[in-house]
Amino acid sequence: MSPNPIAETVASLMPKAKAELTELVAFKSVADFDQFPKSESAAAANWVADALRAEGFQDVALLDTPDGTQSVYGLLPGPEGAPTVLLYAHYDVQPPLDEAAWTTPPFELTEREGRWYGRGSADCKGGVLMHLLALRALKANGGVPVSVKVIAEGSEEQGTGGLERYAEKHPDLLTADTIVIGDAGNFRVGLPTVTATLRGMTLLRVRIDTLEGNLHSGQFGGAAPDALAALVRVLDSLRADDGSTTVDGLTGDEVWDGLQYEEADFRKDAKVLDGVQLVGRGTVADRIWARPAVTVLGIDCPPVIGATPSVQAGARALVSLRVPPGVDAAEATKLLQAHLEAHTPWGAQVTTEQIGQGQPFRADTTSPAYAAMAEAMGEAYPGEEMQYAGQGGSIPLCNTLAALYPRAEILLIGLSEPEAQIHAVDESVSPQELERLSVAEALFLQKYAAS
Repeated sequence: MSPNPIAETVASLMPKAKAELTELVAFKSVADFDQFPKSESAAAANWVADALRAEGFQDVALLDTPDGTQSVYGLLPGPEGAPTVLLYAHYDVQPPLDEAAWTTPPFELTEREGRWYGRGSADCKGGVLMHLLALRALKANGGVPVSVKVIAEGSEEQGTGGLERYAEKHPDLLTADTIVIGDAGNFRVGLPTVTATLRGMTLLRVRIDTLEGNLHSGQFGGAAPDALAALVRVLDSLRADDGSTTVDGLTGDEVWDGLQYEEADFRKDAKVLDGVQLVGRGTVADRIWARPAVTVLGIDCPPVIGATPSVQAGARALVSLRVPPGVDAAEATKLLQAHLEAHTPWGAQVTTEQIGQGQPFRADTTSPAYAAMAEAMGEAYPGEEMQYAGQGGSIPLCNTLAALYPRAEILLIGLSEPEAQIHAVDESVSPQELERLSVAEALFLQKYAAS
């Protein structure tokens, strides 16, 4: 049996894809302009726009979204009467955290032990390349059989909702029969997977104040209310003894009945230290895909080095709450705010500020597009059947698109499998996964057009 011509073409394009991903990773496109220059994000946006133009896209535009960032849009018209498919990815990335902790510089794509390392290599600049590879393979083998819209977001990692608000004000722009979100990942390297559910999220900044100013801990400690101690108590109230999330009024007993995540595999993927227990109860899949999860993302307090013997007058923290499908994120936000206020001790003054929010998502896996994707993935991954999994992360745009285009089928695929370590030090992408998923996407577009 001769090799699939789509697969042969994608394989021949991989050296170019590596060179392009190297260029794209080099942009420090973190959409937090207090940390990184806005010019870096602008340069990445222009790179994506130029790449779309080079592939023959029309109406290529940098969309100024309400959060001060830019999303890149382009249209590639297909044959008369063909369906329209929207391909999504984002070019913004998470901050690199401690750059010194990276084995190689975070904004230099580096090959090591068969993987390509660099911030955004998997999440989600690699997704941009996946879409480009799929389209190039189709053009080299008879043409693209559908109309294609591409949207590359510029602030997905910040959760500031710029593209969602823009889409709501321009509802005709992204209309499509099917939407492929290239920002998820296989359950395992080599196991083709679509993501059926996403948890939503809410992000709150909580501040506690107790004094007009810091006080000498020897002179006043023991009676003066310590704002940092109060904050620690508040944050501790968000978890039960077993580590389960406990937000007053928010249930946490949902069950995941799909693909399971073995605890030993999870411990390995999460790099849990020997002897350290996992938190929560139920199966791992229950905990990370079907139940709420709170995380303290940061605390403002004096660092250990240079700290003075003082009772702290004020302290604040950034708290994330992941919200499972079936729970309204806005209602969960209200419950979290009420919980933080109710559990603040000693009559301390507490204020909360919402920073970001996104609704959870559940896909219709019975749709014709899913059948086409299952067939395509089976060819791209010989001997494997497509699996359905959940994802604990959030892609707020999914619900916006589902609300705007209720008849559109939405599929989530991508390069963020566990070994990719997205959002962490030494993020990487498997070039084999990039190649196979690009093949799968190209085959999907062919099969979907013929369905």
